[in-house]
Amino acid sequence: MSNFSPIDQHQPQQNALLAALSTVECARLAEDLELVPLALGQVLYKSGETMSHAYFPIDCVVSLLYVMKNGESAEIAIVGNEGMVGVALFMGGESTMSQAVVQNAGYGYRLKAQVLKDEFQRGGALQRLLLMYASALITQMVQTAACNRHHPIDQQLCRWMLLSLDRLPSSQIRMTEKLIGNMLGIDRVSVSKATNVLVKAGLIHYLDGEITVLDRLGVEKRSCECYGVVRKECDRLLPLSVEVCM
Repeated sequence: MSNFSPIDQHQPQQNALLAALSTVECARLAEDLELVPLALGQVLYKSGETMSHAYFPIDCVVSLLYVMKNGESAEIAIVGNEGMVGVALFMGGESTMSQAVVQNAGYGYRLKAQVLKDEFQRGGALQRLLLMYASALITQMVQTAACNRHHPIDQQLCRWMLLSLDRLPSSQIRMTEKLIGNMLGIDRVSVSKATNVLVKAGLIHYLDGEITVLDRLGVEKRSCECYGVVRKECDRLLPLSVEVCM
């Protein structure tokens, strides 16, 4: 998993999966990759909705949520510059029961669903990379479910912040307590108590919906084992190729 420094001109190489492709594979995708702004709270697809595009974030974070019939939701995974949104497209489906919502605004490259499926069927490096990424994503989902069931809220919050920071170019996360509650599947009061604990410990600064991590090492020590498990698995699987797209 890699952080990329912000640059004036966005490039596909800012996404780890696209950066790991060969020059030939990049050339095939170049005309179909479309740079798009992704706004905070933007819904990329809803539960059960047919996906028209896959998204490769470069400096934003997308949250995958499971939404209940009563409207309550809980985050099952987050995706940033290490991966892509739309795994169901190459796993045999056109839709999924989750919902994809932009958690931190930025930019990403989108690719038409059919183009992704055609490239996947070629059986080249992109297919191998996508399958490895899917494995890492499943690990994150499983670990998130276990974390939400067994660990205190302040540890869950630390895990969530660290995973977000790994996918952002700065130490700041724009997120209101209400939205954090939606992500973690808890009420706003519980979020407020957890953030206050971390603020008093000198680990974060929180003001007007913006979290600034002051002591990352301290947050890592405060976090449960789940962050380390997800990070280790992602580092083990990605990226795989050494030839960078130019």
